[in-house]
Amino acid sequence: MASVVDSEEEVVDDMAGTYDTVTSEVHHFSKEEVLDAEQGDKNTFGEGEVSVLCRTPDTESSAGHGCVAQQDGKARGEEEKEEEEEEEEEEEFECLLGANGQVVLWSSRRETVLSRFDFVYPSYMEMDNNCPVLTPLIDPDGDLQVTRKKDLHKKEGVVLIEHQSATTLDLVGEQVWRGALFLADFILHHPEIFRDAHILEVASGVGLTSTVAAMLAKQVIITDVDRGEILELVNSNIKRNLDLLKANVEVKEIDFYNHVTIDDITDLIKNVSVLIAADVVYHNQLTDAFFRTVLRLMGDPPDKTMYVALEKRFVFTLENLDTVAPCYDHFIQGLEWLRHQNMSQIDWTIEQIPTNFEQYFTYERTKHLVLWKIQAKLK
Repeated sequence: MASVVDSEEEVVDDMAGTYDTVTSEVHHFSKEEVLDAEQGDKNTFGEGEVSVLCRTPDTESSAGHGCVAQQDGKARGEEEKEEEEEEEEEEEFECLLGANGQVVLWSSRRETVLSRFDFVYPSYMEMDNNCPVLTPLIDPDGDLQVTRKKDLHKKEGVVLIEHQSATTLDLVGEQVWRGALFLADFILHHPEIFRDAHILEVASGVGLTSTVAAMLAKQVIITDVDRGEILELVNSNIKRNLDLLKANVEVKEIDFYNHVTIDDITDLIKNVSVLIAADVVYHNQLTDAFFRTVLRLMGDPPDKTMYVALEKRFVFTLENLDTVAPCYDHFIQGLEWLRHQNMSQIDWTIEQIPTNFEQYFTYERTKHLVLWKIQAKLK
């Protein structure tokens, strides 16, 4: 592969702009666009969601992430409980409308926000009678989105995700990116691939895509580098969406630059046959490390198939005097590199997948979203 980096020190030197603040296009929201409080608190998030978002460092759960709503009242004195309730009442939350139609619970006192990502259940999924019928929605311009007659039979679901609204480049996994929703759509559209499967997600971010995969799979192992609060957020989001999940879910670390983290979970991932990744392409050296990790993971039995969703991001360069997508171009070089690795042991099949599958989540599906399939058949 072109420009494979030999040491982590070189990566640090090359990562210009690592500490610049970036914001995902998925969860832009305006603090001026406050939704009706009665509609927001009760109908949008359900009772207790405000307290679920509250995190106190002195009352952490076994996952290292404490939620006021999840604390056992018997384990605390009445005095502490009253103090907590007073603290909750003093804090003000606002329900805001996100750029992609999702509702965001925001407080000036919290670093994270809680977003509601609505989706329509595929017709093949069994749903209980409590699953709500689609209701009229208001778009970002304030206009009513009419529910068509053909959509009246459809059922609506919700994934609640706690995430950062902005981060530095090295912590972008703590945000939600459009590729995660795109890959979630693909998963829901192809139950024949994901139902009862053993699935591993790398560079999972805050866990939205894995949450959706766990609605179908038998086992989902969610991994990312243990940096910032990423793994804590994943654990928190899995607990928040337990009522949706069918699979057994594990949260572990895989660091693209340290494959000892793979060795540490060898037994756990021994049955994995499906790998997924979304929006892992934003820096060339990280892309190189990603492909080395893919080679490491897919070289072990059983035969594996990987699905990689990403968004081409275009920039204007003086060098080209044109708008180009250099990170995506480097990703394509990485695919070619992978295709020629361990050919005596692995038959590689790498292809781009058509993107005209059904859209279940609410977001802007741009023409720059792409999906690649990588298959490794061991000889």
